[in-house]
Amino acid sequence: MSAGGEPLERIAAALERLAPPPAPPTDWLACPAYVWEGDRARAVPVLDALPLAALHGIDAQKEAIRENCARLASGAAAHDMLLWGARGMGKSALVRAAVADGQAGGGALALVQLAPGSLTTFPALIAQLAPQSRAFVLFIDDLGFDPDARAEMLALRSLLDGGVAPRPAHIRLAVTANRRAIVVQEDTAGALHERDERDDALALADRFGLTLGFHPADRDTYLAILASYVSPLGLAFDAEEAMAFAIRRGNRSGRTALQFAAELAGRAGISL
Repeated sequence: MSAGGEPLERIAAALERLAPPPAPPTDWLACPAYVWEGDRARAVPVLDALPLAALHGIDAQKEAIRENCARLASGAAAHDMLLWGARGMGKSALVRAAVADGQAGGGALALVQLAPGSLTTFPALIAQLAPQSRAFVLFIDDLGFDPDARAEMLALRSLLDGGVAPRPAHIRLAVTANRRAIVVQEDTAGALHERDERDDALALADRFGLTLGFHPADRDTYLAILASYVSPLGLAFDAEEAMAFAIRRGNRSGRTALQFAAELAGRAGISL
C-alpha cells in the first residue's frame, strides 16, 4: 500500500467509528406486538387492548375474529381478515383484543402493525417472520382510498395473491376499512376512474377469507353499550342526554358511547 493510501484509510476508519452501530436483529418472540416501519421493527412491550368482553354491540363479529385468531395461534388453518364499515364500531379494537386473547396460551400469537407507506417492504417483513416459531397477525388499520393510497391497495391485492415465495400459514392479515365500496358493488354510473376504484376494491375484498361488516348502532344498541361502561361504576345516565351527545358527535357508535361514559365519569370525579 502506498503512503498516499494511508490518509484515506485513516479517514475511512474514523468514519466507521463515528457511524452508529447496526441495529440488533428484532427478537420476534419477545413482545406481544410490533410496529413495522418499512426497514425495521419497533417492539411494543405492552399491547394496548381491551378485554373481548368489554366490546359490545358486535357479538357476531367478535366471535368470528376470536375463533379465527385462536385457530392461527394453535397452528390450524386461518383466514386473512377484512373488517369494514362504520367508524367507531370497534374494528381496530377488536383486532387488538382478539390477538391479546390469543396470547393467553403462552404468547403463541403476536400483532405486527404496518406503518403507513410500508407496504412496499412487505416481502422483507415476511422474510423475517417466516422462520419464527409463533403466529403473527399483520395489521393494516384504516386502509385508504385516496389517490396516494390506491397504489398501496393494489400492492396489497398482489401480495394477498401470493407469489414465488408465498406467505407461510402462520402469517395472516387483518385489514380495517371504512368504505362500503370495498365489498359491495354500488352504482356504476359514475366516472370511469371511480368505477375502476370500486372494481379494485372489490377485487381486493375477494382475496380475504373472512370479511365482516360493522354497521352504525341503533338507539337501543348505543344505549346498551353505554350502560355496559357506566353501570359497573355505579353511574346512571339520561338517555336523551346520551342521544344528544351522539347527535353532536355525528354518529351512534361504541366509540361515542365510550366518550360519553368518560364525560359522566369525569363529572363524578372517578376514572373510567
